[in-house]
Amino acid sequence: MESLITAAARALEAGDPLGALNRVALRNDAPSLALRGIAMAQLGDLAKAKVLLRNAARAFGPREAVARARCVVAEAEIALVSRDLSWPVKTLAAARATLEKHGDLANAAHAGHIEARRLLLLGRADEAERTLAEIGTSPLLPASQVVRELVIAGIAIRRLRTKDARAALDRAARAARQAKIPALSAEVDSANLVLDTPTARLIARGSEHPLLLGEVEKLATSAALVVDTFHHSVRKQDVVVSLGTRPVLFALARILAQAWPADVSREALIAGPFQAKNADESHRARLRVEIGRLRTQLKPLADISATKQGFVLAPRKTRDVLVLARPVEEKHADVLALLSDGEPWSSSALALALGTSARTVQRSLEELARSNKVQSFGQGRARRWMTPPVPGFPTGLLLPGPILKT
Repeated sequence: MESLITAAARALEAGDPLGALNRVALRNDAPSLALRGIAMAQLGDLAKAKVLLRNAARAFGPREAVARARCVVAEAEIALVSRDLSWPVKTLAAARATLEKHGDLANAAHAGHIEARRLLLLGRADEAERTLAEIGTSPLLPASQVVRELVIAGIAIRRLRTKDARAALDRAARAARQAKIPALSAEVDSANLVLDTPTARLIARGSEHPLLLGEVEKLATSAALVVDTFHHSVRKQDVVVSLGTRPVLFALARILAQAWPADVSREALIAGPFQAKNADESHRARLRVEIGRLRTQLKPLADISATKQGFVLAPRKTRDVLVLARPVEEKHADVLALLSDGEPWSSSALALALGTSARTVQRSLEELARSNKVQSFGQGRARRWMTPPVPGFPTGLLLPGPILKT
């Protein structure tokens, strides 16, 4: 009977869940329950997999700490795949410590990689990098090496280091071929698409064109004055003026930058940020006040001059004014960008990843659902939201918030 367990485990390691089930489907001992749980997870039945793994963890005796820890790690991976980002990380950390203590370094490393991927989904690249450093570079199985390189690539993408990201994905592709697991190869191919899919739009002098990640990287070091709609800031190289808490000022800056070198009429400026259809003297007075505030904020980078028709942006020591915009303008673009990875997300996981309240995310999802841009399944806490990949949006590894964070 132990030979069946060993054969099933080898089948799972090779990415053959049906072969594993053929060997243990009719058995209910603890090892078989665990292997069936992992097999069901690989086949996509995550709910059944979770139940089987929990039953297996309870079935293992008190002296089988390593086996129970492996079940915890498997359940944590299911939580990651199903975007249950609130799954208790302390439980995973305890399981990882148990595995390290008993010399199961391969599964301990896998636990660390799961935690690093979770941190990356939450936009915490520095913590993900520290977690990888804790794992070390001891010899890993090819499948584990793929996961590690995917995390390294994700960190590099978030930091706009395209060359490092490509190198990591090349290493991941080689390891995936060694592992001979089609699902891993497909994941690496999907990650590579991030580098070849437009991640932003460049608007300048009345025209616009899409930008790849490498082009955004070059833009970050250019001498141009850049109005960055990802972070609601205006910058030139190392000088950054944040307008994240001043939406009216940022809207005015963007309109002026998009029109540069031409001026913008007072009527157009009022109709945009103030959303006033019929401008009166009170709107014009408010415009003068807000332009004065914006002029003060942008003093290190540019001036704003009055013209006969309105106002014009006058950058300092540069001949280029650029607007870096999202690939698709959408009210709920941040939510759609996360959902574009094709995975099912809970509203609480979206809230964690976006750093906002679950109620705010729920309102966004309901509005997107009314326009048939997202769909949900399940009820209550089991409810998940999905959408097909949205053209023009970066996928999983490139989250919307920190596109230019270093």
